[in-house]
Amino acid sequence: MGGACSRKRSHDEGNGSPEFSKSVSFKWPHRSSFNNRSIVSREPCIKAPSLLEQAVMKACETVGTYESFAALPKDLSQHLLNELVKRRLLKLSIFKAFQYCNLEDVLLDEYPGVEDSWLEVIGAQGLSLLSADISNSAVSDAGLALISHCTNLQSLTLNYCDNISDAGLQHLTGLKNLSSLSFKRSDAVTVAGMCHLAELVNLTSLDLERCSQISGGLCHIEGLTKLERLNLGWCNYVDDQDIKALTGFVGLRELYISRTKVSDSGILCLKDMINLQVLHMEGCHIYPFCMETIAGLKSLTNLNLKFCGLSDFCCNKLKGLINLRVLNLAYNDITDAGLAYIKGLTNLEDLNLDSCKVGDAGLEFLKDLLNLKSLNISDSEVTELGLPYISGLDKLENLNLSFTNIADSGLVNISRLTSLTSLNLDVRQVTDTGLTALTSLTNLKHLDLFGARITDYGTTSLKCFKKLQSLELCGGGISDVGVKNLKDLTNMTSLNLSQNYLLTDHSLEYLTGMTALVSLNISNTKVTNAGLQHLKPLCNLTSLALQACKVTLPAVEKLQATFLPNLAVIRVQ
Repeated sequence: MGGACSRKRSHDEGNGSPEFSKSVSFKWPHRSSFNNRSIVSREPCIKAPSLLEQAVMKACETVGTYESFAALPKDLSQHLLNELVKRRLLKLSIFKAFQYCNLEDVLLDEYPGVEDSWLEVIGAQGLSLLSADISNSAVSDAGLALISHCTNLQSLTLNYCDNISDAGLQHLTGLKNLSSLSFKRSDAVTVAGMCHLAELVNLTSLDLERCSQISGGLCHIEGLTKLERLNLGWCNYVDDQDIKALTGFVGLRELYISRTKVSDSGILCLKDMINLQVLHMEGCHIYPFCMETIAGLKSLTNLNLKFCGLSDFCCNKLKGLINLRVLNLAYNDITDAGLAYIKGLTNLEDLNLDSCKVGDAGLEFLKDLLNLKSLNISDSEVTELGLPYISGLDKLENLNLSFTNIADSGLVNISRLTSLTSLNLDVRQVTDTGLTALTSLTNLKHLDLFGARITDYGTTSLKCFKKLQSLELCGGGISDVGVKNLKDLTNMTSLNLSQNYLLTDHSLEYLTGMTALVSLNISNTKVTNAGLQHLKPLCNLTSLALQACKVTLPAVEKLQATFLPNLAVIRVQ
């Protein structure tokens, strides 16, 4: 057993709860020197597949003819399984051939058709199995019983498995080597099931996000003192009394309690968690006196206080958190005066001030945050007069100025931020004139001009952005001529041209070279069934929106069946 227990592997953990942002219904979601001793080809270097890769590709072609892969070397069978999952070629009849292959990883997250009978194959890996992910499956409590003997299992992910209940958790009690367990949004798990987790004393990561019935059950896990990461985000009924059960978790490095009922007395229970590096408290009401507790957590590098009812006075307590790299203050009552308290947080790389009451004067306090890579000042009172203060933040890669009051005249300051890869200018005051000032931003991959007043003339400036992967251009001023100017942006994976009512079938003709497109929105245009033929080369499309167009569902389905096999989301009115 000692040898088995030593087979540890480290796993990177995620960064916690997803955040939800405001959206519009039509939105979608080194130079090398010349070497005289050699001639350097300008052709891209294509790496030849290894023998292992060639063997896997060949096996994929004939996989249905084999009854068992147990005789294969373990690494080959592992690669073969991974490739079959990736290609969506794995069926239960094929999966059964992997019994007794001593696989270490079986990762079937969101894989179609997974249910209890698949767990027989997973369980057959026995002591070799180290990680399993069967999220979004129909697996039930009975299925978990089939892996209860895989006692070397270190990581188990059961997110969104609606058929797993308290009884299923009882089958996990013998998995003493588990270090990571996740079962997000498991409404069938209740306080009674939490007692089974008490046996898993080696857990370092536990994810219970969106488990709505666990309030009152955290007392059962107070002995899991090895925990370094605990996610209780969006567990709506978890409250201060629950948090009191966690006071012994002094080794915690990450704690997520967003959208819980935790408030004053619960926050005070965090005071001894001095090793915390990540703390997400979005939507928890924080009283000013509680900020003293947060101020004492000097190791924090990532702090989410979105929607916490903070005032400028609360920001005063943040100034000592000099290790912060990520700070989310969105949707709080913070003004320019509050930003004065964070001007010394010079290690900040990501700052979110979305929907705060900050204006031009407040941006002056940000000018020395030279390590910023991401800045969100969406839906604020900022105008073009404040933009000179951030023009020196030359490490910025992501800038969100949507729903602000900026005008074209200020965009010359943005043109200096040549490291930008993502820029949101969903601002009605931005026009073609402003866009011409941004042609120096050649590293842009994502550009949002959803509500900007861009016309065909302005689209000529977009030709400079050869690296663009996503573009939102929905202000109503684009015709077929403007789309023609976009045709050479062949790295595009997501394109939204909705609400440009002048677009016709000819526009689709100009998109035929964008073969990397995954998402296309041309709703509220004059596109018809006849124009759909131009979409035939776009074989990577998975999402197509055609609301309020003269297009019928049968016409799109015919295109899907013949030319667009990956098309999964179709929106036709």
